[in-house]
Amino acid sequence: MRKLNEFIWETHGIHAGTEQDHVKHGIDKLEDIIDKAIEAGHPSITFIIHSPRLTSFRYTAERETNVKFIRGNRSYLNYPKRIANLREKYEGQINIKYGVELEWMGPELGLQWSRSKIFQAEDADYVIGSVHFAPEGLPYDGSKEEAMELLKLRGSLEAYWDGYFNEMIQMIECFGDMIQIIGHIDLPKLNMDMPEALMNFETSAHPLANKFRTLLELIADRNLALDVNMAGKFKGVGVYPVQNILRRAKELQIPVCVGTDTHHVRYYGLNFKESLEYIQEAGYESYVSYSKLIPENRTIYDDHELKVKYTVLNKGIELLNQRLDTEQRRIIPDFSFGGSFSEFVDLYKGSTSMGEYNAIRIRKTGKSITVTNEVPEKPTQKVNGLFSKHLDKPGVISSLFNTLASEGINVETARLKSNNDGTAEAFLSINGDNEDIKSAIDFINGTDAGTFTNLTYKEDAELPNYHREGVYLLEMDGVNLNLALSQKVILTKHLNAPGVLLILLSALASKNINIIDLRLGKLNNVGYSALAVDGDSNTITNLLNKLGDQYYEANLIEFHSM
Repeated sequence: MRKLNEFIWETHGIHAGTEQDHVKHGIDKLEDIIDKAIEAGHPSITFIIHSPRLTSFRYTAERETNVKFIRGNRSYLNYPKRIANLREKYEGQINIKYGVELEWMGPELGLQWSRSKIFQAEDADYVIGSVHFAPEGLPYDGSKEEAMELLKLRGSLEAYWDGYFNEMIQMIECFGDMIQIIGHIDLPKLNMDMPEALMNFETSAHPLANKFRTLLELIADRNLALDVNMAGKFKGVGVYPVQNILRRAKELQIPVCVGTDTHHVRYYGLNFKESLEYIQEAGYESYVSYSKLIPENRTIYDDHELKVKYTVLNKGIELLNQRLDTEQRRIIPDFSFGGSFSEFVDLYKGSTSMGEYNAIRIRKTGKSITVTNEVPEKPTQKVNGLFSKHLDKPGVISSLFNTLASEGINVETARLKSNNDGTAEAFLSINGDNEDIKSAIDFINGTDAGTFTNLTYKEDAELPNYHREGVYLLEMDGVNLNLALSQKVILTKHLNAPGVLLILLSALASKNINIIDLRLGKLNNVGYSALAVDGDSNTITNLLNKLGDQYYEANLIEFHSM
């Protein structure tokens, strides 16, 4: 039997850090929990905070304070900055994530309120949509007395649950674009029994069963994930959701997140392995976590090689998703797997095989990314090209392209390698008249003699092997690039003509952005570039937005997954 992981990449993680608020909810200090996670050797920790509620949605215990307040407002507004400071403080020790549990409070003022709260949740890694309160102002997860009062208002157990599912459906329809995950889908079982129709919803003809089937199908159609939440286990009513719901979710290919939803540091880390056992029972072998709203696939197994393969897969998903707008990112991609990744074909329904090609291809909306962790073989083709040895600093590659463009010489492919000693090497495959090429070299030697130590043009030259260990972007939309991924990567599609790439390189040089690695490719009259860069992200993004119509696509890709 395969060994399960002892650690989970939580989504509905630990509620903490609200000790400043009038009514306390998850009051342990963030630093205390981070220290505990580091001591346990965990690679990551996930915090979660409730979005503040309207004052009309309060638990009885909150109302009895006789103080008008919005619970969590002060902590919520300060949370993004606190998390940013902690990420800086603990950099290199642990990965810190945080998410928002967004409260559904109806389609009118509650909806506008929630949208405003999302704008205040700067840099949240994900948003969970949860229903805690009925429109009548009574909570589903409050006291037994509150639940009985709501039951009396609705008239029957079936009507009680029917109202909850109505609110879930309404939440998805109204702000399904604001959330990634559906929280504790059978939460009312905390205070109310599940009716027979719901216990057997797979086969029941009861309207409640049909409504719940519709809810699950809506979650699948909207590409949302389902929260598998251990809080119910803590409270004695079993994990949210029950197994038959989870099995139907698996049939519908709904991804699941796992989390303890704990509110006290003393409970941190409990039930990690048990949560994986629970989803395995329903047929899941993987789950998702999130970084910057982008899903990451995680294996349930304690298998190093499999974890490495999932890392490659997650890098590819990040690459593709950051090329797309927010709405397109929600679409579940299509996958193709080959070589050592072929076992994924059995794990991902609808995926296709690439035979012995040792790579993962990820596709949606007409765009694709192909990645691998296999170091590419040394190229054998021969081309005409320019070899360069030069100083490794911003603006050097721009100067080289600038001179070639001035002679009407187009660079077709490029390879760049930093020697990590203040120097770098490059090879540019070029097409042009020999006299024009010689003139360009003479010009560079005359004006940048201190920057370029060697420039040599060779015909029928072998492409240099600048490859190193790492995760590789093999192809973008089927065009070969072979770039070893670093923390920040720029991807572009542009008109393949002399001077066009110079626009990008000059823009980067103007803001002192250094190019660490560079790969070019082309398909007919469309050029492709992949650049590993070092510099301020906001500066780079602003530059990419100003490149002009000759650039069909220009994106800064930043990697957050592990």
